Amino acid sequence: MNFITWSIIAAEIGFWIVIILGLTVRYVYNFKKMGSFFLLLTPVIDLFLLIVTAIDLLKGGNATTSHAIAAIYLGVSIAFGKSIVRWADERFLYYIKKEGTKPEKKTGFAYARNSLKGSFQHLFAYIIGAGFLLILIYLVNDADRSSKLFETLKVWSLVLGIDFIISISYFIWPRGK
Repeated sequence: MNFITWSIIAAEIGFWIVIILGLTVRYVYNFKKMGSFFLLLTPVIDLFLLIVTAIDLLKGGNATTSHAIAAIYLGVSIAFGKSIVRWADERFLYYIKKEGTKPEKKTGFAYARNSLKGSFQHLFAYIIGAGFLLILIYLVNDADRSSKLFETLKVWSLVLGIDFIISISYFIWPRGK
């Protein structure tokens, strides 16, 4: 595995460590501001990954699938970050602190609406990630060295389309209990 792959793995591990640490400090030790501080560190991890990826390419490295995944990771982290923290927050409160109500499992129209909301978050992630990919393609300025980035963009476009089709299908064929 190359350095960028290891950076992505480190960023993902760091993301979850910061989330768990933030929730633990917030709810177990009742330090709400310090817990929020840890939760707000997640964009710093994204910035680290962006800088590492850009430096590697600017130093003449060939763009790999790992570089493209770094851009996807950034888009997904920014677009879904708040909802991931909210999701973890609800479950931490219920399962660890034994407070609040059990997170509900959505069905029917509520599930379809939630799925479509997720597809729009995916679109937002795509816009951000595709923007990073296009910037990286521009910075590399060599079609051969950046071909993996463009290939990834095409595959991601297809995945995004499939995501919307699946979400829309839940309105036609609702998910049961």
